[in-house]
Amino acid sequence: MCAKFCALWMFLLLSVAAFGQNNVIDEVVWVVGDEAILKSDVENERLNAQYEGRKFNGDPYCIIPEQLAVQKLFLHQAEIDSIEVSEQEVLSRLEQQTNWLIDQIGSKEKMEEYYNKTSTQIREMLRENIRNGLTVEKMQREIVGDIKIVPADVRRYFKNLPQDSIPYVPTQVEVQIVTLEPKIPQEEIERVKKALRDYTEQINKGEIAFSTLARLYSEDEGTRRRGGELGFMGRGQLVPEYANVAFNLQDPKKVSKIVESEFGFHIIQLIEKRGDRINTRHILLKPRVEETDLEASLLRLDSIAKDIRNAKFTFDEAATFISQDKDTRNNHGLMANPNSGTARFEMQELAQVSQEVAKTVEGLNVGEISEPFTMINNKGKEICAIVKLKARIDGHKATITEDYQRLKAIVQSKLGDEKLEKWIRDKQKSTYVRINENWVKCDFKYPGWVRKE
Repeated sequence: MCAKFCALWMFLLLSVAAFGQNNVIDEVVWVVGDEAILKSDVENERLNAQYEGRKFNGDPYCIIPEQLAVQKLFLHQAEIDSIEVSEQEVLSRLEQQTNWLIDQIGSKEKMEEYYNKTSTQIREMLRENIRNGLTVEKMQREIVGDIKIVPADVRRYFKNLPQDSIPYVPTQVEVQIVTLEPKIPQEEIERVKKALRDYTEQINKGEIAFSTLARLYSEDEGTRRRGGELGFMGRGQLVPEYANVAFNLQDPKKVSKIVESEFGFHIIQLIEKRGDRINTRHILLKPRVEETDLEASLLRLDSIAKDIRNAKFTFDEAATFISQDKDTRNNHGLMANPNSGTARFEMQELAQVSQEVAKTVEGLNVGEISEPFTMINNKGKEICAIVKLKARIDGHKATITEDYQRLKAIVQSKLGDEKLEKWIRDKQKSTYVRINENWVKCDFKYPGWVRKE
């Protein structure tokens, strides 16, 4: 929903280009409310678009400031409505964006050279743009959140749709899975615990900072580069074992006891508490799986698959009573698409969930059970699995009966976009806008920027 508006802020993330920082003489080209849009803002975005190979459908000196102005309308409303985003959301997106920049430019050193700034300085500049972008997204969701779609809306939309506009649905699959977690020897668990106790001792003695050890040794890739920091989270956003210990911490100088969760073993340090939210850092270590234990689990799954093929029991029963995948075992092993909330996956969507599962499913016929294989689950653990291709729906033009959820999402998005456009046009009428005379002759998407005398 509202992708064309949500994408706006992504266009602004790179407005820190080195060339243009000191070479463009700043002047105010737009004023929206009490916020100014500078010529350097527009020029930097144009240069960034040029670097990325992005094309504008029109004059960028008209399109860019209007995009910036629309963003300011949403941000102003978010401030009025006390719409905020968590530090964790900002940090997570910042990490993604920084890694993307490094990948695009080639290395951290090249990125620093390109922007003529340290990576820390670049991150700080990006942080506020990311915060603004996430706030815009959240504000938009608030605006369209009361839109309710009923089947009659979908049927009406589909009935009025020209034949050549009916969306094409790529091939989709439904997949069932049974997983086993290899047994971890007790001596391996003790090795991990000893390492965490050693880290705790070093921190308590003041020999090294918790954040430094997290960067060096934590196996949580999402937080390791930030020194193990999670950002502010509520109790419900954390796994129970972690939350129970973290919310009982009082002294930021102390290190928690060792905590076991579905992700592995943690030690935790309090950073700050704010009401019912908490910011912590942690070090995560995962016990290593021995090859012999992997082989044992693979052999057991091979035996289970043979029993299913010989009709001793069904795949549904194996998923319910044997599988250790708690996300699917109560649904007969049927995997759920996080994008749609349904059991249907396009192959690229399945690959995003698990490349190993997607690769295995590609070679199966409907009803066929795979050979056992290893994979990394969404907790970062190496596990063993078998899958069954429950259904394959060939690519086709969408129909109400087969693709109701997809068509519902299209209608939801369409109505959301219409409501956002109306909101922008209404907001224009009540917001002070002043545009430099050299910038008023544009063919704007929203003509209300220029008031007729």
